[in-house]
Amino acid sequence: MGKKLSEMSLEELWQLFPIFLTEHKVCWKDWYVEEESLLKLLLPPKARINHIGSTAVPAIWAKPIIDILVEVPEECNLLGVKDILVNNGYICMTQYIDRISFNKGYTENGFADRVFHLHLRYYGNNDELYFRDYLIEYPDIAKKYEKMKFKLWKEYEHNRNEYTNAKTEFVKKYTKKARRLYVNRY
Repeated sequence: MGKKLSEMSLEELWQLFPIFLTEHKVCWKDWYVEEESLLKLLLPPKARINHIGSTAVPAIWAKPIIDILVEVPEECNLLGVKDILVNNGYICMTQYIDRISFNKGYTENGFADRVFHLHLRYYGNNDELYFRDYLIEYPDIAKKYEKMKFKLWKEYEHNRNEYTNAKTEFVKKYTKKARRLYVNRY
């Protein structure tokens, strides 16, 4: 019997769960909608749930992982929501005072058929929505993002932190443009 995920080093986890990109799949939207329906049954009624990340942007290649942003009001207890998610199959990956990240679909044998990353935040901590909408509205920028991801894919296939860090400047640049363009959207 192999190691449990909780017993693996970061390097072992990156080997088991490498970065890989696939052509956009129509089913990703359906997977999101199904997971959103489950989350609505579990989460506080005022929780806002959104599909974010590259799987939410049609026509670009992405890691086949559905990113979900859950925003809750300030008066909501993030730790209480964390307990609900953990008791329903999500694994807490990182936790800070104002944000918690979760995974679902990671197994000791690698990725499950459906994989989710859930980002729990307070209302308004949602730059990802701006970036997503900007990429959808400006497909030429989305293609530039895709091209950059292709370049980074093999270089950082087994290092998610560096893969993410290498995209940061691009993401910040277009999120800033989106915030100016979509003032008061969210």
